[in-house]
Parts: sequence; C-alpha cells; structure tokens
Amino acid sequence: MKYMNKSIEELHESLKKGEVTSKELIDESLELSHEVQEKYNAFVTILDNAKETEITDNLLSGIPFGVKDNYSTKGVLSTGSSNTLKNYVPFFDATAYENLKNAGAIMVNKTVMDELGMGGTGTTGHTGVVRNPWDKTRMCAGSSSGSACAVAAGVYPYATGSDTGDSIRKPAAYCGIVGYKPTYGMISRYGLFAFASSLDHLGVLTRNVKDAAIVVDNMKGIDKRDMTSWDSSDINLTKSLTGNIKGKKLCYIKEICDINNYKNPSDELKKQLKNFMDKIELIRNNGIQVDEVSIDQTLLNAIASTYVIISCAEATSNMSNLTGLAFGPRGEGDNYIDAIKDHRTKGFSPLIKRRFVIGSYVLQKENQERYFKNAQRVRRLLVDEWKKLYKDYDAVILPVGTGPAKKLEGSSLDSLTEGTEALEEHLQVGNFGGFPSITIPDGFIDGLPVALNITGNCKDDENILNIAYGIESLMDYKNQIAKEEE
Repeated sequence: MKYMNKSIEELHESLKKGEVTSKELIDESLELSHEVQEKYNAFVTILDNAKETEITDNLLSGIPFGVKDNYSTKGVLSTGSSNTLKNYVPFFDATAYENLKNAGAIMVNKTVMDELGMGGTGTTGHTGVVRNPWDKTRMCAGSSSGSACAVAAGVYPYATGSDTGDSIRKPAAYCGIVGYKPTYGMISRYGLFAFASSLDHLGVLTRNVKDAAIVVDNMKGIDKRDMTSWDSSDINLTKSLTGNIKGKKLCYIKEICDINNYKNPSDELKKQLKNFMDKIELIRNNGIQVDEVSIDQTLLNAIASTYVIISCAEATSNMSNLTGLAFGPRGEGDNYIDAIKDHRTKGFSPLIKRRFVIGSYVLQKENQERYFKNAQRVRRLLVDEWKKLYKDYDAVILPVGTGPAKKLEGSSLDSLTEGTEALEEHLQVGNFGGFPSITIPDGFIDGLPVALNITGNCKDDENILNIAYGIESLMDYKNQIAKEEE
C-alpha cells in the first residue's frame, strides 16, 4: 500500500494505529525520491541513511519531508544549487528546519532550486533542469522547483521552500499543489541563504491547505537570532481552519483580470481568465462577496522592474561573502583578489552575474536616486494600494500567471501576450508588503494545472488560510498527485 500520497493527518493516524512504521514511510519516500530524481531531477542530495523518529502526538512526527537546498542543514550538503557552494556542508541548522526536526519530522532529501534562489524557471541550478511531473517538457517555475516537483509527484506530503518574489507560490501553481508563505517574520530566516533580506520569506509546499497550516505551525516562532522575527504564539493556523467563510469580502483587480485589457490575447490567456472568473462566480454563489476593484495600470506595470532593482541590489550585498575564501571551492590566482575573481567568474551562472551587475549598478552613488531609491518609493506606493484594499476587504484574489507551466524549450518573454507583466508578476507585491499569501490549484487548462492566489494583510494569516481552506472545499483539486501523460 502506498502512503506518501496521503495527507499529514492520515499518515499520523496510520502511524499511531501501527498500520505503518516510520521506517516504512522513509523507505517508501526514498524509493520514490530515486524514481523522481531519474525522471525529473528534483534533488541535490538524497539521504539514504535517514533514520526513523519516535511517534508522538505531534502530527509531523515520523513523517518524511524535503528541504530546499538554501536551508542550512548541519552535516548535510547545502549548495543553494550553486557551484560556488557545491561542496559546502554547514555546521548549524536553520531555525525553521531545526523546529521541524524537533517536531520529529524526517528530512529525506535536499531539493534543487534556481541558483541561490534567483530565477523563476527551475533551470539554473548547478545540477541541471528540474522537469514538471505533469509534463516533462515543461518547467516547474522557481526557485522552489525541486520542492514543488517532489510534493506533486507524491514523494512526501510537504517540502520547505523560500519565496522572495513568487518562488513558493508559482511553482505550486505550475505543479498543481498548495504554496504558502506566511507574513514576513513569522518564520525565522536564520540559516536561510539570504537573497534579498527585505523580501525573503520561508514557507511550505503541500497538497492541501490544512497540511500547509500544520507545517507552518511547527516552523514558525520568534527567534533571537533573527531580529525581524516576531512572536506568533497566539496564532494557531490549524485550529483556525473552520471552513466557514460566508460573509467574507474579497476583491480582484480589473486591470489584471479583464480579458478586454489585453491586445490580441492568446487562447491560453483566454482560458486562464475564464477559468478564474468561473471560480469567482462559484465563490460568490457560496455566500462570499467578491468585488472588482481598480488600480492604476502604470503602477501595476512597475511591479516587475521594482522587484528586479530591489532584489538585485540586496543580492549583490548579501552574496558578497561568496568569495571562495571562507567556504566554497577556492579560486586560482597570484593574490586573494585574483582568487576571488576566478571563483566568482567560474562559479556563477550568467543569470546570477547579470543580477549582480544590475545590483551593483543601481547601488552606485550616482545611480541610487534614479534607480534604487525610486524603486523603494514605488514599492511603498504599491504596498499602500494593497493596504487600502485591506481596509474594506479580507483578501485580494487573483489568478497566478497567464496560464499553466511554460515549455522548457521555446518559451520566452516575447511569446507572452503584450501587457501581461502585471498578471505574471503581481505575486511580488506579497513580498514588498510582507503579506501572507497562498496559492491553491483551481483547475486545468489543456490537461495542466492552474491556480489562484489569495493575499491578505500582515499577521492576518489565520483568516487568509481559512479563506483558502473554504475555497479549496468548493473545488475538487486538493491532494492532487501529478499524472504525466505518456
């Protein structure tokens, strides 16, 4: 009997009843890990020596899971999917991973990501391309590509992720699963390889909303080693899931969701927006108010460029420690400057180099006002617009992207319908404001999963997850296991 395609609660019940042992779950998960690795290349490391733990009242005890490779894991290779860290074995655990380990959860692998979290395709990791388990010719998105692939393929019920722009939520959408990043600071960032510190969130990928609540309840908590973390001990996400959402007020943005706003829309885009509006009607028919609101198109169009400037600037600063001197493969050269240059030249992919060049450029004294500081101002304008919506509404609900997973070959920005930048990139506002944000599957287009996203106000996670839980119950897409067409 297969167990890894079950929910956390189902697995816990089977463990408590003695129907299965923790070791048997580990063995099944490891066997699946090797199968998925061969097909889709989802893992940097598979821990064949993973050991069972005691089964306690904690729902996560004895259950395998995956860890994104930018989480520091003591004694276990942690590369950030970069050649600059290809042999790095940390001497300490990330707090979030430590919390899961203390709950009795069992790490069985480290998952592939876009290099150092920078990228949205799952194609830039040093171990190669991650393929979508629904269709190997398509991407998983990124950067939490390996985690999304593994959960969707049924390797285990959940895997950790990180989200700086949409790196949990878009891979979840492309893989037909749930992706949740809580309010900024709810989960400590200590031990996460920093990308852009003001935007980085830790979170989880699961196959249903309740599992996401269970996992984050165990990951979260104030941490003296992360000054941006806060006390969420009075928040219990799992207990907040009543499913009663009648009377809730949601809104969607006209400029993003109205097909008439797009010139010559593709058939895929038409299907995506029709599917979303069909779900809006379903939600309305179940006693939830959903209104159309408007935000200035010029401001929406600035989301992507604002993200690029701020994230690249922070990445350039954060990753200045990747020199090959303190850790990582040592570069060659007659002096330390040449050795650093050699290490970084050979170690980073072209995408990372471009982002560092952008970050360094916008931080130069003569460019800061025009680029970096203006991007910060636009970030504030966008956050303020969303905050205004939260005065009247519980959450903003929007489709994720222009459609299902893009092809690995032949897809480019040029192939997107003109004017779809805001539709593709609006999830980044959740990072600008530190808002809780969750993606759930809401249907299929041409046999491939698509999703909607729910984003709410800071520290309103219980409400946001309950709304997602209620909407999930209206549809028939939870607990999906990817079924690749032969």
